[in-house]
Amino acid sequence: MRPGHETDLSSHLSPCLNAALRFRVKLKFLKVLLEMQDLKTGVKSQPQRLVITTIPHAITGEDIISWLADRFQVDTQEARSFGSMLVALGYIYPLQDHKRLVIKPDASLYRFQTPYFWPTQQWPVEDTDYAIYLAKRNIRKKGILELHEQEHYNRLHKWMNHKWDFIVMQAKEQYRAAKERKKPDRVVFDCQERAYWVVHRPPPGTVSAMDYGLDRLIDPNADEVTGESLLVKYCATYNSHDPFLSKCLPSNPWLTDDVTYWTLNMPYVEMPTKMRVERWTFSFAELLSDPRGRNDFRLFLKKEFSGENLAFWESCEDLKWGEAATMSEKAEHIYKTFLARGAPRWINIDGKTMEITVKGLKHPHRYVLDAAQTHIYMLMKKDSYGRYQKSPVFKETVKKAICPEEDAQLEQNAKKRRPSLSPIILRQMEQEQRAKMAATVDITQVMSKLSKQESDKRSAHCIKSSQQY
Repeated sequence: MRPGHETDLSSHLSPCLNAALRFRVKLKFLKVLLEMQDLKTGVKSQPQRLVITTIPHAITGEDIISWLADRFQVDTQEARSFGSMLVALGYIYPLQDHKRLVIKPDASLYRFQTPYFWPTQQWPVEDTDYAIYLAKRNIRKKGILELHEQEHYNRLHKWMNHKWDFIVMQAKEQYRAAKERKKPDRVVFDCQERAYWVVHRPPPGTVSAMDYGLDRLIDPNADEVTGESLLVKYCATYNSHDPFLSKCLPSNPWLTDDVTYWTLNMPYVEMPTKMRVERWTFSFAELLSDPRGRNDFRLFLKKEFSGENLAFWESCEDLKWGEAATMSEKAEHIYKTFLARGAPRWINIDGKTMEITVKGLKHPHRYVLDAAQTHIYMLMKKDSYGRYQKSPVFKETVKKAICPEEDAQLEQNAKKRRPSLSPIILRQMEQEQRAKMAATVDITQVMSKLSKQESDKRSAHCIKSSQQY
């Protein structure tokens, strides 16, 4: 393999490539990026003027290409291709031409993206975050957005109408905080954020680099870009937890007469199974969706004196999915319990969210507490959930979790058992049996028997006629 070709592996990862190789490719990318940012041996960076603003630590496209060519001993064309890959994946971002994520072999200015926005961080790209970004740009541009951004803005506004006040409030807060920064820092952060969303929400007609970058399984040359990578990742994660795809312990109740599997996985059990506890580590949403996991998380929060956060979240869920007749009463009870001054289980939310919530409670509906619920949910997800997985409560649950043994006898019986035949097949078999029996009967015996019956009938008829005369 020629030097430099190893760097193209990330764009040709096949679905059959194992995770270890993909991890090695990630490490190579990160190693190259760290070398490029080295103050002594990396790409030369210096303050550069952008219009009337001086941008610190800026690098030029020609310097990037030159460094890559020297580092990997490749020609300029290959170095430029690799540099464009780094830009397309979001590790380097342009300061001028924001729409084209490529390396230009000239004095065009670039900067290294902050590690927070690197794809290897694998942060979920939330529509709520994108809506806040578009709302902030809408404020800055005074309603003048690009066509595709305006379409996304309208769609998200319609879809998230129940919490749009919260989104606009967050956008205003971020816009106000940005105005307090120095102009160079403001320009740099604006370029960073714009490059991040160009990578993850590309304009129509362009292929997103995130569809074929690191740890992606989609061919960028395919005619149609689908969500295959997401499906593959989901199946790989949940394969061992699907009773139809993997073996159940102690046995599969769909194949045997033993229902122990269902008993062990009831919503509320004293001690869950190891596989059930493992699912709690997949995501925070997975933990909250399991009543038994929620109880375990509640026990942890009580030890940290923050159990009111989960209680508030559960009350908001009850408001969303409960009866419409008791909606106003529930909303008022939640406010008095968690939000009002001197509330017995007061929760800590910011002033703007409280203002939106109090305003909405004048005309309560199912989603009136959505802004406050989202705030508490993110607080638990980013703060409490990580500590819970490292806490003695979770470790003790993992230690005591049940691992049922396979019931060999039941599985053997299931293999020997044959399904019952359909009534239609039984009827056909009966007709075939009758046809076979009819074919084995001697026709002469049948004819003689019929002749005898006929003669008997005639004799009886004659005797009856003579008696009448």
